[in-house]
Amino acid sequence: MTTTSAQGAPIAGGDQKSSGLERWFEISKRGSTVPREVRGGLVTFFTMAYIIALNPLIIGTATDKDGNLVSGAPKFTDAAQTIVDSAAVGQSIAMVAAATALVAGVMTILMGVIGRFPLGIATGLGLNAMLAYVVAPQMTWPQAMGMVVCEGILVTLLVLTGFREAVFRAVPPSLRTAISVGIGLFITFVGLADAGIVRDGSPLVQLGINGSLIGWPIFIFVATFVLLSILYMRRVRGAMLWAILGGTVLAVIVENLTKIGAVSAEHPTGWALNVPAFPGWQAFTSPDLSLLGRVDVFGGFAPDGTPTIASVVTAAMLVFSLLLADFFDTIGTVVAVGAEGGILNEAGEPPHLREILLVDSIGAMAGGAASISSNTSFVESTAGVAEGARTGLASVVTGAAFLVALFATPIVNMVPSEAVAPVLLIVGFLMMTQVTDIPWNKIEVALPAFVAIIFMPFSYSITVGIGAGFIMYVVMKVFNGKAAKVHILMWVVAVLFAIYFMQGLISGAVA
Repeated sequence: MTTTSAQGAPIAGGDQKSSGLERWFEISKRGSTVPREVRGGLVTFFTMAYIIALNPLIIGTATDKDGNLVSGAPKFTDAAQTIVDSAAVGQSIAMVAAATALVAGVMTILMGVIGRFPLGIATGLGLNAMLAYVVAPQMTWPQAMGMVVCEGILVTLLVLTGFREAVFRAVPPSLRTAISVGIGLFITFVGLADAGIVRDGSPLVQLGINGSLIGWPIFIFVATFVLLSILYMRRVRGAMLWAILGGTVLAVIVENLTKIGAVSAEHPTGWALNVPAFPGWQAFTSPDLSLLGRVDVFGGFAPDGTPTIASVVTAAMLVFSLLLADFFDTIGTVVAVGAEGGILNEAGEPPHLREILLVDSIGAMAGGAASISSNTSFVESTAGVAEGARTGLASVVTGAAFLVALFATPIVNMVPSEAVAPVLLIVGFLMMTQVTDIPWNKIEVALPAFVAIIFMPFSYSITVGIGAGFIMYVVMKVFNGKAAKVHILMWVVAVLFAIYFMQGLISGAVA
């Protein structure tokens, strides 16, 4: 029996309905094939793999209130904290890298098997920076990770009670579309920044270096982007994966000939994130997983040993901030991935919604328990969906790749961000096409949608964009005389976001 896709095209492998793989993942039902799922899963992995290198540079190099690294060793060798113990920092980075790959692999596989959705999970950017630079300086690393575990427990309870699903369903269609479009602009900006095309400048950002595109890494980005655009336009299967591989090979050749090295203040034309150098005999490493389990769940509420009103309120606000960011980042990502893949139902929901949200919530706890910060859904999963992924099988492939990377981190780090960033631009373009679904002639829904869209890239935060859009939606409805038509949960969420935006004022008042 021949199975057809949503577009009416025959799907290879439609006669495999009797297989357990087909029945569980509903591959042909969602208009996909096993090869497409494998390609999509690999593309998602390559767009996410930077976290294996970046998270250790954030979590692995920051110190807690005692001046210790997450490994427990002091970062400095002198009391004045001027001489860095490079060996201790190197060990800490290696430990975080191993734990990051392990948890990402396990949780992404769980998302594929349980959530049955093409969504990758790994340590969340922004969440890890907040933990390293805001939370850890106020307590020890185990206590800081305890805050993450507490957040994960709370968000899991919200899923089990149905509250998280209810909030998802309370979001009006115009804002759901705006979230997807805003995320498209956000990941486009991320891609441009990761490739060094957009950088810090005067007054805010600038093109390349002093307004010019200079250096071999920029050339790699441009060449890869042109290649990907041509392949995608000609509908070549695996266009994104081929472009990433092609850009990486070219980058390795360039680095081998020119010895460019990493970017720095003194060397702005270097590689942005990963240096594409061939690792040689050190391609495979034995992972150090000793960070697992180093957590003090409730110690953060009394970092000095004795709880006070100020310490409890401060800890509660930190957990609240992590909770809100994790809660709505995931909702936004699920909407974006589902919309890009055309796998949302008529109500705008993905299949197995509760399972998806539950696995994501457990990821937060797992990240804290492994001492690598909260794990959450990655918006880069839209790249895999754009390549053809439609089911959880793609997530299984992505997770398996992370587990392989656990032993082959040097090989994964060969892929430079300049070869991956073009994929994010193409995905941003695809997500931008949904903007026509917003009724722009209805100001009461169009303006909140616009606010949500622009705040995501301009504040560099999906959560901030969602919050601003939600608050604006409620305000517009109230002053248009339609307050009674606003879902009660939208009121609740708007108030919570107002508290979120004023948390600095609240914390200062109780300090």
